[in-house]
Amino acid sequence: MEYNYISGNCGLKVSNVCLGTMVFGSKSHYLPAEQLVPYKETCDILNRFVELGGNFIDTANMYCGGETEEFIGNWLSSQDRNNIVLATKCRFNQGLSTGLSRKAIMASVEESLKRLKTDYIDLYQIHCWDSGTPIEETLSALNDLVRCGKVRYLGGSNLTGWQLQEIVDHNKTHGYSQFVSLQQCYNILDRYSELEPFEVCRNKGIGILPWSPLKGGLLTGKFKRDATALPENSRIAFSTKAKSARFAQAAPDFDKFKNDEDYWKVDELLHKLSQKHGKTVAQVSLRWLLQKHNVTSVIFGARSVKQVEDNVGAAKGWKLTDEDMSAIDDVSAPENLYPYSFINSANEDRKRSGCPSGRHF
Repeated sequence: MEYNYISGNCGLKVSNVCLGTMVFGSKSHYLPAEQLVPYKETCDILNRFVELGGNFIDTANMYCGGETEEFIGNWLSSQDRNNIVLATKCRFNQGLSTGLSRKAIMASVEESLKRLKTDYIDLYQIHCWDSGTPIEETLSALNDLVRCGKVRYLGGSNLTGWQLQEIVDHNKTHGYSQFVSLQQCYNILDRYSELEPFEVCRNKGIGILPWSPLKGGLLTGKFKRDATALPENSRIAFSTKAKSARFAQAAPDFDKFKNDEDYWKVDELLHKLSQKHGKTVAQVSLRWLLQKHNVTSVIFGARSVKQVEDNVGAAKGWKLTDEDMSAIDDVSAPENLYPYSFINSANEDRKRSGCPSGRHF
């Protein structure tokens, strides 16, 4: 793998692919049992990821009701802790540790530290905005965690542009620890974060950590237009049958895509580029993300060692050409809404006149 600074304002280096762990556990209120990975297989996956050079592991306190953190903690006990960059999140849970109040954050971090069997967390992220808590209270509590050494760095996830900008401004005003990363649903089919959140990232040197990079499997090339059945035990097969929109970003309903000509144009292009480079469609989809500005590490999930090996195949040793990147950008471009259409036109004018249109690290 290759290693990147997690942001333009931070000295922490992480592998350019990160292992997501949402399916590690034995029980879940949002995934069926057949989608989950038991402890032994979890250890096999983690071991193989580290063998291949991965040092970055992402989890959350809500995954499998906390069991995911327990799995990782048990595995971590046999590792050199200094070689692992461990990220987790707070916001969604039960009881008094729900939300982003000072009380909830302090309870959540203690619970996570206990389950993870460690005395510090490398990257602590808010899982989503909490409209019930003043942001000053949230950021003050997070800063205290950094100052007392329980947390090394801070980040956010699932934020709008104005929310991220407000966090940046409050942290700067009060001299708090700045957020170094934004973990966001980002893939070839989900690009609206480019309009605002990622502009904040570009201007403020915040690293982007895409989750759901393969859109639950839609960007792996395994779905066929004329298929009479979906791949057995796939996440999309489950979500299509359940008709649940709760986790539509990571587990989309295939019925909403099977007659979507725009999706099939993307799929066709990915197959062509896969043949051109001798890579899988999934590797092409991941590589597109890896070559995007400010993307420092791409978070992928895996239910087997083989999936880890396949996904890591996108990390190093080859690149999409500029023409390839432009082709994917063009075929998957989100609707150019106002005022972004106007702003983008102005930026193009600046480029044509030889002036830079924005900053990135």
